[in-house]
Amino acid sequence: MVFSTAHDMFLLAQVGNPTPEAPPLSGEILQMVRYVTWFSILSGVAGITVAGGKFAWEKWHGSSFTSPKMIAGGMIGGVVATSAGTIMNTLIS
Repeated sequence: MVFSTAHDMFLLAQVGNPTPEAPPLSGEILQMVRYVTWFSILSGVAGITVAGGKFAWEKWHGSSFTSPKMIAGGMIGGVVATSAGTIMNTLIS
């Protein structure tokens, strides 16, 4: 009897493989994500451009160099921002 009850509970606990379905308004949400991605890339390009100008200014005036950190940070941030979908697919799969 205990075995029969355990077997029945095991059968009830099994769930089939559901078919994924897009939720309502998913098109608008994906469009917003694309806008945020575009803005992220634009801000990264602007940041690297400003850091490049600051690098030239620091070199011209002989002051300490802080702009290489800005350039490296902008490039690393750009790589993470543009590959976020790939990173999430890798972690979830």
